[in-house]
Amino acid sequence: MSRYTAVTDADREAMLGAIGVGSVEELFGAVPAAVRMDRPIALPDGRGEQAVYAHLRELAARNVSTEDEVSFLGAGMYDSYSPALIEMLMERSEFLTPYTPYQPEVSQGGLQVMFEYQTAISELTALPVSNASVYEMPSALAAAGYLAKLANKRSRFVVSRGVHPHARETLRTLARGYGAEVVEVGLADGVTDREAWFAAIDEETAAAFLQQPNFLGVIEDVADLAAVEPITVCACDPQTLGILRPPGESGIEIAVGEGQTLGNRLDFGGPSFGFFAATEEHLRRMPGRIAGETVDADGARGFVLTLQTREQHIRRERATSNICTSQALNALAGVVYLAWLGRRGIVELGELLARRTDFTRRALTALDGVEPLAERPVAREFAVRFPGADLARVEAIAAACRAAGVNPGYPLGRDYPEFEDGLLVALTEQRTRVEIERLVGTLAEVIA
Repeated sequence: MSRYTAVTDADREAMLGAIGVGSVEELFGAVPAAVRMDRPIALPDGRGEQAVYAHLRELAARNVSTEDEVSFLGAGMYDSYSPALIEMLMERSEFLTPYTPYQPEVSQGGLQVMFEYQTAISELTALPVSNASVYEMPSALAAAGYLAKLANKRSRFVVSRGVHPHARETLRTLARGYGAEVVEVGLADGVTDREAWFAAIDEETAAAFLQQPNFLGVIEDVADLAAVEPITVCACDPQTLGILRPPGESGIEIAVGEGQTLGNRLDFGGPSFGFFAATEEHLRRMPGRIAGETVDADGARGFVLTLQTREQHIRRERATSNICTSQALNALAGVVYLAWLGRRGIVELGELLARRTDFTRRALTALDGVEPLAERPVAREFAVRFPGADLARVEAIAAACRAAGVNPGYPLGRDYPEFEDGLLVALTEQRTRVEIERLVGTLAEVIA
């Protein structure tokens, strides 16, 4: 049968009959009507292959990549540099094409990569154990909530409004499934409101969540906020851990984060990987899988999958994760990037980001009509405000800058109504002084 030919009516009837269902409509009857599309998909009339190809090229041309514009857009995904070495290694067949390493005797390369990756994340976060990656930061943070619920049998979460909006949304979605309450603590002068934070945490709280630096780019006093009895979870920017105190040295029990900046290109928002590290007491409740080091029958060094907590591998009632795939290939990019950068390199990178961020914030806030949203220290991202502007005005400013070839950042009003006059500006190691001055000049012309 041609790969372009769908199943026939007879094929469909045979399959439905085999599972005891009378129609396709009955098969999907459990899906709520509100989320179903009750109309045919609007497809154009049949076209030849050349016409389809031309149409797809036209659609693709609507995209604007960071190679086409100077990007100061961040908000969780960044235009960081990915050295050619990473793609070369990722495209090797032993990494690119193999399935989950169920057979350690033929999967030593993949298992060693996982082990080395876990070691790198543990060293970066100053926490003793790490898993072999998850999908991305929001799912890692939500998984940390479930771990906390299992650990202390409580069902209340306190989360700072400085945590990424997508991560907070993911936590609320999963918490609803197992009946946990999510309480949000607001911000004061760009950081978590300390008084409200400690007031919100009580004996029913399973975990408290914060982010370093927070979504506004501001550095939080993590050691102070972590001085609470419940499990503390911190979402970290890995590129800043070379200059900021690691979570494990600040009283944090679980550190999660987005690994996109570690050697993974933007690629239209993914895929990337999420990292997850914790203290030893949480080892057996961590999501996903953990690779370990051992010796074989001849005493030679070897690697195995030591712990697997997903329901595919153990009894469902004991599983702590239903994620059936980690982002192992993307995590490979992460560990190669960290090895390429080196211990001193991660420090130098953090220092570079801090210097460029400070320079850019000073230059932008020197413009008439631009003010800092908060005066506190930042590491790689910061927010400015246009006093008197609303979200529509900020969106118009951003659109005008993009038309001039510069993406100035992320309008904060999309996720923070209280900051509808705000713009989040991100710096990466790829932004040069010339590009920063171009941003300042472009923005000055637009708001004049």
